[in-house]
Amino acid sequence: MKSSLVRRGGLLAAVVASVVLAGAAPASAAPGDGSAYGVKVDVKLLGQDAVKAGPFAAANTEGPTSSSLAKVDLTGILTAGAINTEAKRDENSGAVTAKASTADVTLPLLKAALGNVGIKLVEAVCTATQKGVEGSTKLVGANLGSVGAVDAAPAANTQIKVGLGALNVATIILNEQIKNKDGSLTVNAVHVKLLGEGLKALGSGDVIVSSATCGPAAPPMPLASGAGLWIGLGLLGAVAVPVGTRIFRRRSAQA
Repeated sequence: MKSSLVRRGGLLAAVVASVVLAGAAPASAAPGDGSAYGVKVDVKLLGQDAVKAGPFAAANTEGPTSSSLAKVDLTGILTAGAINTEAKRDENSGAVTAKASTADVTLPLLKAALGNVGIKLVEAVCTATQKGVEGSTKLVGANLGSVGAVDAAPAANTQIKVGLGALNVATIILNEQIKNKDGSLTVNAVHVKLLGEGLKALGSGDVIVSSATCGPAAPPMPLASGAGLWIGLGLLGAVAVPVGTRIFRRRSAQA
């Protein structure tokens, strides 16, 4: 009789544990991802060899979560000063933040069409929370040669056509925001697309400065892990202790 009571008490505690922990199982175990980099180049200028470089100072939520680089010098294409990036995930809330900043950027590949192009600071930010995913771009001291100054916080997917005579040779996209099929968002602060059309073309390919990708956010921390585990164990103890007390009392009565 005594062993039967013990077995029943143990069985009840096990059932409570399975209900508490299994009921808190997350809908998806896949965490939110994020990434960032400072500069990436894939171009072929007219009459020159193709140049593929970067991504420089890449960071990822899986590690390294931050990165930096003192400078980038790609002759005839781009120069940049300090690059700092980060991509981090909050394990409790599931939120993801990715950020890339690139200082002292010049774009000599556009000099023939626009003159001297320079930006003191180019920053892309992407944030994913349980409410959704959003991104932004900040430009400090941006001057696009003959185009002139541009907004410090350009609207999403602002496009500037770059002409050489009557020919469009490039498109500059500021605060480019791309919604990916997996629900994530990519923010390219500055994206130069060389169109490669006609005899006066500058070349073909892409130059991206400061890029951040994030989301969607991961599910919040499930009950069965981290601090949530302690909550589950606390609930288990609140039920299991009275069960053990009743077993002890029955033993005492029989004695």
